Amino acid sequence: MGLQAQSSDKDMTPQEAAQKFGTLMRYVGQLYVDSVNIEDLTQRAIVSMLEDLDPHSVYFSADELKEADEPLNGNFEGIGVQFNIFQDTIMVVSPISGGPSEKLGIRSGDRIVTIDGDNAAGIGITNRDVMKLLKGPKGTVVQVGIKRDGESELLAFDIVRDKIPIYSIDAAHMLDKRIGYIKVSRFAKTTMDELREALVDLKKEGMKDLVLDLQGNGGGMLRTAIEMSDEFLSEDKLIVYTEGRSFERDNTYAQYKGLFEKGRLVVLVDEASASASEIVSGAVQDWDRGLVIGRRSFGKGLVQRPMRLPDGSAVRLTVQKYYTPAGRCIQKPYEDGVEAYRKEKFERYERGELMSLDSLELPDSLLFQTRIQKRDVYGGGGILPDLFVPLDTTYKSGTFSSILRKGLCSKYALEQVDAGRQDWEARHPDETAFVKDMTFTDAEIESFKAFLVVEGIDIDQEEWARSLPAIRLRLKAFYGRNIYNSRTFYRVIGGLNEALQEAIRVLNDGTFKAANLAHRTF
Repeated sequence: MGLQAQSSDKDMTPQEAAQKFGTLMRYVGQLYVDSVNIEDLTQRAIVSMLEDLDPHSVYFSADELKEADEPLNGNFEGIGVQFNIFQDTIMVVSPISGGPSEKLGIRSGDRIVTIDGDNAAGIGITNRDVMKLLKGPKGTVVQVGIKRDGESELLAFDIVRDKIPIYSIDAAHMLDKRIGYIKVSRFAKTTMDELREALVDLKKEGMKDLVLDLQGNGGGMLRTAIEMSDEFLSEDKLIVYTEGRSFERDNTYAQYKGLFEKGRLVVLVDEASASASEIVSGAVQDWDRGLVIGRRSFGKGLVQRPMRLPDGSAVRLTVQKYYTPAGRCIQKPYEDGVEAYRKEKFERYERGELMSLDSLELPDSLLFQTRIQKRDVYGGGGILPDLFVPLDTTYKSGTFSSILRKGLCSKYALEQVDAGRQDWEARHPDETAFVKDMTFTDAEIESFKAFLVVEGIDIDQEEWARSLPAIRLRLKAFYGRNIYNSRTFYRVIGGLNEALQEAIRVLNDGTFKAANLAHRTF
């Protein structure tokens, strides 16, 4: 990475570099033997330069910038449905709560077959096509023709596009009479409103302990991570600090009384938990506030600042590193280039780290101590959990992997629920009864098995028998999502979440108490 070399007095200034590059582009534009796209050349030069700096400094065109900002802004503008392309038709999986489609009475299972009078079924429509046709500025109108089971004629809806919320909390429910569970998928502008509402609701249901699931959460807004940490830390405790070559150390402290400063707390992380997830888990761990359970997190400790360019495009430029309260920089090494950096997460499996931490070298130079109980913690590349949970391979098999890769549990559940939605809704009185009591008959499993064969799955009987408990549970989770909502999926699939099961165990068998944390002093 040549651009990371140390500077000297003889180095070219940014102004001189800009003049040099501008001169070259004029030569290319005026004299090069073939016609060229100057805009495309410039963009590629910028992308290449940023990749040579670090893996997280990136370029966005004006259109890409708007699309990339949507998950962080917490909304986009459109009609408000979750959909799948099913048998070459747009199938409504569910209308988004509070969106314009829900208000008009559009239902799960509805098929959108025309859009603004044009046929949208049986034409090879793609997800990208659907987004282009149905998303649009607030206040604009799109007319859809819907085929609904039981209706002989198409139903016409004039949908006025509006701001559609993108939710950060995938699930919030009680695991038992005292343990609450919250699954956070991103750190966006609306995340804290959702989290506080979830905390209040779970407390009303009797929550005393909390499992905060940040597995697979790639991060988001630094400010949101700080506010989330503040919900669990009391008084003026340091949450995080940042430093950069052009920025002095900036400490950020807890400022207000949080909604969950006293109860027992467990945070779940894995190799895909990054950035903001690591700020929260690092602060909880460094203050001995709770236990971190799972596998080593991703290791992103760089802070980006968005900077606009004259044509409406922008770069997100790394300007600082962040540090946990104990002084740990969580950023993993990136000197070997972007490609090696991205592959590192997958190489952990090959090294055996996902099965045992023994494969990980932990030099004393990376050793730190927690702020209150002086427990050993390590920096230099992600948050190491207090309790390691290896990747569960109990039900792993080639047959199961093929089913997962092709998304066949989801496809089959969508097909079956769509064919008999009323029957499935009547099979259990409510969602809780479904989660507790729903089981597939042997005939229903054999039907699924026959479906897999038609879909090209070569079923090994020994592998099928080994993986069947996981197949049953995963299939049930997708049925639950299609009959009820996404929360049902997480209530069911928790049975396959080994870190979650470990969290429940340590909260119930005395392990949490034996960890000698400081949570009671908060």
